[in-house]
Amino acid sequence: METTLPDIKQSIVIEAPIQKVWERVSTSEGIASWFMPNDFQPEVGYEFHLQSPFGPSPCKVTELDPPNKLSFIWDTEGWFASFILKDLGGKTEFTLIHGGWKQPDEMIEKAHRKSSEIRDMMSQGWTGILQKLKKLVEG
Repeated sequence: METTLPDIKQSIVIEAPIQKVWERVSTSEGIASWFMPNDFQPEVGYEFHLQSPFGPSPCKVTELDPPNKLSFIWDTEGWFASFILKDLGGKTEFTLIHGGWKQPDEMIEKAHRKSSEIRDMMSQGWTGILQKLKKLVEG
């Protein structure tokens, strides 16, 4: 039996207090500044959309623990994303987890590509996105 692809997990240390990072990752304006346009509201159960390159992606907030964690279901492929913040005393460790991947050869219909290809592209994309977040918060 084929196994599903592993979660994407990336961490960076941001030279800023946890509350400053939290404000960038838990508000609609903040998320739009480093990730994607959206109509997010920080409320468990809230349904919103991320404006992805493939069109609007329906999402739903599943966990909200200020200023430590935000999780949401992302799109219709079974994905989820979690933003996890850890206070390092004036600095913040930010960890992104993007999970819910299918089997490598399973097609992602919206993108017309295999799950493994989309995961590889998104893993590389997240690296740049997290660097953008770091620069915005530290700047």
